[in-house]
Amino acid sequence: MNLRELSERLNLSQTTVSRALNGYPEVSEQTRRRVTAAAKQYNYRPNVRAQTLATGRSMAIGHIIPFSKQNEMVNIVFADFIAGAGEVYAQHGYNMSLSLVRDEDEFSAYRGVAEKGAVDGIIVHSPARDDPRIDFLSELEIPFLVHGRASEVKTPYSWLDVNNTRAIETGTRHLLDLGHRRIGLINGEERMDFAQRRREGYLAAVRQAGVAPDADLMRSNEMSEPYGYTATHEMLDQTDPATAFVASSIVSALGIRRALQERGLVMGQDISVLCFDDEISYLPNGQTVPVFTAIRSSVRAAGRRCAELLIDQIARPDQELRTELWDAELVIGPSTGPCPQKDA
Repeated sequence: MNLRELSERLNLSQTTVSRALNGYPEVSEQTRRRVTAAAKQYNYRPNVRAQTLATGRSMAIGHIIPFSKQNEMVNIVFADFIAGAGEVYAQHGYNMSLSLVRDEDEFSAYRGVAEKGAVDGIIVHSPARDDPRIDFLSELEIPFLVHGRASEVKTPYSWLDVNNTRAIETGTRHLLDLGHRRIGLINGEERMDFAQRRREGYLAAVRQAGVAPDADLMRSNEMSEPYGYTATHEMLDQTDPATAFVASSIVSALGIRRALQERGLVMGQDISVLCFDDEISYLPNGQTVPVFTAIRSSVRAAGRRCAELLIDQIARPDQELRTELWDAELVIGPSTGPCPQKDA
């Protein structure tokens, strides 16, 4: 189906339909929803070349990944985010521009796509607390949105993030309520803003419970299964071992489970395990019954919403910058239970 046929079915002008699909502010929200629903129903795909000529836009959103972070390209969380964002790009006639560049070329790559008009907007991934990309992109005056936050950056910018501090504080408090006092934190790389916030949530919970934080019970690294496995053995080999673990990812939680199985320990009975699971499509936390007690937040939904916010920002450049902070949900599974009593 082409634009003319879709317009005739809706009894609207081609201009109105095109503007509705591209997020122009003069189209009412009711008309926009009607047009979007019809485009989906009739499987309408806009002619990108025609849109580019008509709007002066490239109809592409950029994602630039430096070599040092290329592991993100095969990371299941990143893949789920991209899948969610891609759904929205397709609905609005946008293409995705995904570039892998040398670390020293990252900023010139941003400048290049901005100056050439190769993309209409950029999504920034994995922000650090003091992330220099935000000031740089602000100076380029290209629409961009950060998935996450950079705590120490003062320049206003658009972002969407999960309340990582509250999420891990809630999860840690759940373990404390079960009587655990030796709780290990198997965190992500703490140069990243989200991991710093998760550590803060963990520390807030244990301190509120009157438990002195123990550096021997805290680890920070890339969130892989082998990392979870190794960190678990290290914390269980201590004189006063952990009785519970908080993992920043279901992937590292799988490593915890493997280590426990090797030792003949049962999750939820001998050792409790709680994780941040990100509700990953390709690695679900069980089916009808969860495997792990988890802090749940859909990264695919975050990808969709980031794409929506950025496309709206592109269409409405004079609007205020948008920020959204999402709460995560605590889901109780069989991997947590009361702290075992020590033998007299």
